[in-house]
Amino acid sequence: MGIVSSIAGAVQATPGAFLLDKTSDPDHNRSVLTFVGGPKAVADAAVAAARVAVERIDLTKHTGVHPRLGAVDVIPFIPVDDATLAGCKSLARAVGARIWQELRVPVYLYEAAALRPECERLENVRRLVSKGLAPDFGEGRHPTAGVTAVGARKFLVAWNINLRTTDVAAAREIARAIRESSGGLPAVKAIGLPLESRGQVQVSINLVDFERTPLYVVFDEVLRHCGERGIEIAGSELIGMIPAAALEASRGHDLRWENLRPELVLENRIRETPLCSTL
Repeated sequence: MGIVSSIAGAVQATPGAFLLDKTSDPDHNRSVLTFVGGPKAVADAAVAAARVAVERIDLTKHTGVHPRLGAVDVIPFIPVDDATLAGCKSLARAVGARIWQELRVPVYLYEAAALRPECERLENVRRLVSKGLAPDFGEGRHPTAGVTAVGARKFLVAWNINLRTTDVAAAREIARAIRESSGGLPAVKAIGLPLESRGQVQVSINLVDFERTPLYVVFDEVLRHCGERGIEIAGSELIGMIPAAALEASRGHDLRWENLRPELVLENRIRETPLCSTL
């Protein structure tokens, strides 16, 4: 956790950037930092955080169940308040160039920042990197930090539904059934993963558009598939933060949250920052 604290400290030390949350998971061996600020502040904070991660993390010694491209796996820029996706696209491309120029870590651009259609979906980038796709900035791989994906997108909800079983094959079957790419629910990306520290498995979900498919629709579909297999849902957990509108769209539905609390609601934390008075 010392490394994660150092990375978070780099964000907090950046003038005009405000760290809202940091979330870590031992099975994934992965951390998510959420911070806000003006364009220059968030760009500088992202590069500062990446610098510490590249210096402190040796990917050749890394273990974790979540797919990963590098020590700095992904950096998404997300519009809030009056920011635009077009502005985030420009910011992502500028930060991608800086990460290569300053840290010598090759960078792939994805989603709205992508320069190539095959890189618009992050899962495609992960797949194509392993097949030798050239980066948008730089070349090869950093010897200890791998590569990084930098993008611009709408706010997604990173969310895990944990199952009271050790049957990872079942989790993968359910993930395949609900994800859009396999003919499942619109705006849903999902994989099945083992959680050795808990003696459970999980359906790990990225809900990329909660207006198209609300949280409760995803949960109910997982619940249905679990019922067909005689598996109980242990609970669901939020990774990072969530917009208030995503919760409102599922008001009245029991999602069996394990960790939801007011400070993980995006708008609540933004209101607590000095930035709020300038928005």
